[in-house]
Amino acid sequence: MPKKYVVFFKSIGRQWVLILILVIIIIAFYNATVAIWLTIITIIIYIITFVPPLVYKSRLMKFVQMQERIEDKQIARYLNKPMQKVQERMFKLSEKQDNKPWLVVFLNKQYIFYRDDIVEKFNQLLEKGLSEKELLENMQGSKISTRAEVKAMKDTLIRLSRARQPEKQKIEEKK
Repeated sequence: MPKKYVVFFKSIGRQWVLILILVIIIIAFYNATVAIWLTIITIIIYIITFVPPLVYKSRLMKFVQMQERIEDKQIARYLNKPMQKVQERMFKLSEKQDNKPWLVVFLNKQYIFYRDDIVEKFNQLLEKGLSEKELLENMQGSKISTRAEVKAMKDTLIRLSRARQPEKQKIEEKK
């Protein structure tokens, strides 16, 4: 069981700034110089608290874009981050992937990231009108191993309106 002071500090979170501002206002009544110095120190510390998440986001994106296909478990292991934090970030990436060249798919309670060249190759094969089995056979070199992955990629691309129509459907639509 966590100690009481740990629970207290976790419940405060980033609201410590509000408490400190209240203390600074009280100190300002007695000594304005000390209040100014405390305000400057508070602003600096508050800005510094935003640096680690930014570094984590850039490290994550840099790492996943080096891989053709990577699962959230591998990312968590490489970055030494908790699985929940990695999955939260992957969820945010999956929500904002409308105009991105890469693809994040949620399959079997895990997120899978596909680099842009894999997505492009998949789209080209999809445009030819291949079935899921044929797509899987053609994508074997890209570390795509199951039909469920192929179906999840296809469904995600269709949902995002990024899937190319098969050539047969294009001809029928022109008629």
